[in-house]
Amino acid sequence: MTRPAPRPDMIGGKPVLFVMAAEPEYGPRLRARITPLMTGIGPIEAAVQLTAALAAMEEKPALVVSLGSAGSARLLQTEIYQVGAVAWRDIDASPLGFDRGRTPLLDLPRVVDLPHRIPGLPAATLSTGGNIVTGPAYGMIEEDMVDMETFAILRVTQHFGLPLIGLRGISDGAEEVSQMVDWTQYLDIIDGKLARAIDALEDAIRGGSLVLPGDSA
Repeated sequence: MTRPAPRPDMIGGKPVLFVMAAEPEYGPRLRARITPLMTGIGPIEAAVQLTAALAAMEEKPALVVSLGSAGSARLLQTEIYQVGAVAWRDIDASPLGFDRGRTPLLDLPRVVDLPHRIPGLPAATLSTGGNIVTGPAYGMIEEDMVDMETFAILRVTQHFGLPLIGLRGISDGAEEVSQMVDWTQYLDIIDGKLARAIDALEDAIRGGSLVLPGDSA
């Protein structure tokens, strides 16, 4: 069955498409503000669902925002960070002479900057991949935090020529993850803080401190 095309939310007078992976991350404060595209968990689901959604839209959004939870062994639990740069930790073509994390024959660096930022919100680097990172596995990752969707969303937005902002609340990482509650226990707190980040996004767009393509600088 074909899904209807999602409708972006109007934020600061601009159509913004919010993209989330999982219902547990979509709490009451976010529900009061936005109606995101829910993709399902992981890079493949994120890429498939967002590509289908954008292809079905007659008018594309001015901005895509990837938001939800992330893990980190070094950042503050429950705090919100915007994605300053994102990498894909799954790909490894090093036997062919390519650096691990770089896609062969694709003109992208290992870590890709996200230039659009919300003023006043701390930025951190993000590693996207198809696995849950926990415990000693954090020692193998250079980036500050980990998720399972944002790099895939970035590649889709690049294809459609759309700007991307990433917002992530740190849900786990201080302790080993071994059950669902280790991920979900702080999602209610993160929901409220992500909602306030969206309020800051609206203020930045309305006030002109966040300039989007087509705006007058």
